[in-house]
Formats: sequence, C-alpha cells, structure tokens
Amino acid sequence: MAGVRRRDRRGRGLRGPLTPPRAPISRSRAERFEDLVADEVRRLGRRWGRELAQVEFVVEDVPDVDPRSDGPVPLGMTEPGPGRGGVRIVIYRRPVEARADGERETARLVRDLLVEEVADLLGLSPESVDPSYDTPDD
Repeated sequence: MAGVRRRDRRGRGLRGPLTPPRAPISRSRAERFEDLVADEVRRLGRRWGRELAQVEFVVEDVPDVDPRSDGPVPLGMTEPGPGRGGVRIVIYRRPVEARADGERETARLVRDLLVEEVADLLGLSPESVDPSYDTPDD
C-alpha cells in the first residue's frame, strides 16, 4: 500500500477534474456552442439533406470586419466554399452570444440564423424551410 498516494504534499488531496470529461458541465462554452450548431444542422438536414449536401457549416469566433466600419457586426454569413460548387455557412459565436440573453435565447438565435441562411441559399422563405422559424420556444 506504500505506492498509493491519497493526498498531495500539503494534505489537500489530489487535484484533477471535478466532473467526467464528457459531462455537459465540463464542456467549454465554445464546445457547447458548436454542439448547438451541429444539432440544428442535423435537424435541418433531416428535411433538406439532399439540398444541403454540398454545404459546409462552420463556427468561427468572430468575423473579419473593418474596425472603422459603422455597420453592425454580422452574426452569420454564406460564402463560397473551398471546393467547386460548394458553399459555406458561417456562424460567428461571440457576436451571437453577445446578442443573446442566456442559453435558451442563444439556441433560438442559432436556429433562426441557420434557417435564414439556408432559406436564402435555397431561394425560399424561412417559414417554408422551417415552420418553427421566428416562434418562441415555450
């Protein structure tokens, strides 16, 4: 039993994670945001999978904007993808989190942003892409 250490040299116990690594509480805010976007992409993919097959969904922290511009900071955008015919839909984490009050509003804002970008890409109205668009989550 001499090889087992139960306390560090100051008697406070071993330091380490308080929760298992895959527990939701141990995930960073950025990881939780990426999970939220991935869940919404999967949800939209169930209905529009074939139309979204060439679309890459990306989360970036902040957009590249000119600091001298007076316009609003974008929350997301659609841009040409790296491949031929591909498209990227980018969601900017920090501006979305700054605009939302809490996790519930962040989830609603991410849903609405993705629906708007997909609707614009497909040439449809947001309501036809997702009937729950712009409705509160109760």
